[in-house]
Amino acid sequence: MDRLSTLMSRFGVSANLYYNDKLCGVEAYSGVGRHGHMHLLQAGTVTVQGADEGDTILTQPSLIFIPRPFEHRLFARESDGARLLCASIDFEGGIDNPLSASLPDMLVLPLDELPLLATTLKWMFEEASEGHCGKEAVINRLFELLIILLFRHLLELNQLQTGLMAGLADPRLAHSLIRVNDAPHYPWSIAEMADQSNMSRSAYAAHFRTIVGQTPAEYLLSWRISLAQKLLRDGRAINLIAADVGYDSPSALARAFRRKTGVSPREWTKALAMHEGQD
Repeated sequence: MDRLSTLMSRFGVSANLYYNDKLCGVEAYSGVGRHGHMHLLQAGTVTVQGADEGDTILTQPSLIFIPRPFEHRLFARESDGARLLCASIDFEGGIDNPLSASLPDMLVLPLDELPLLATTLKWMFEEASEGHCGKEAVINRLFELLIILLFRHLLELNQLQTGLMAGLADPRLAHSLIRVNDAPHYPWSIAEMADQSNMSRSAYAAHFRTIVGQTPAEYLLSWRISLAQKLLRDGRAINLIAADVGYDSPSALARAFRRKTGVSPREWTKALAMHEGQD
């Protein structure tokens, strides 16, 4: 597959519209829970306050993307005329999702710098201003499409400095990452990963760590355990998924799982069920 399709097919995204109005006052987000957010400033002025960051005053239509729980606030006076469209965002795998984990806590981008998103944004704003039946469902799907197009934009312009997305945007690493992501069951060695990029083992390992922020072995472990977590979320038993994610036995997967997460698959699944039962 291509750089993005494998990731989106394994780790989907869902959106839920919760705000479509002018903002007067403060909207505060605690940073707890499991949701990210996307805020679209359609018109007016809004001040964005992020934890441990200064205020950002937006005076033109902009996209604010919070890929995972993150403390932040939106503020506007009535005279600011800030009109917002906001949705909660859930990535499959939660905070363990390799796509969302590779992004900064907050992305703020003017809409006029996002030509790939222009048609979808136009459709979304038109839908938000009308009263057609199914309006909310349509807007939710458009938010999901918007996120995929945003990822495409970030990859094509190589705007991220480190992480998986930066690696997929890097012409020297992209092919090897695509191959690894497509075939987690294969017994990859660092030398074989380097061969996919036509680089020496040492040069590949150094460049990989600089761009992705992990060694190739660390990334391979993270990717396989992320997939195992998704399959466990889906109700698959560990003895049925070990081979799918590159381990020759359930015990080998359990050891790798504990090495990455600090707990066994059974403990992780139990904690997940308790956490989701509280949501």
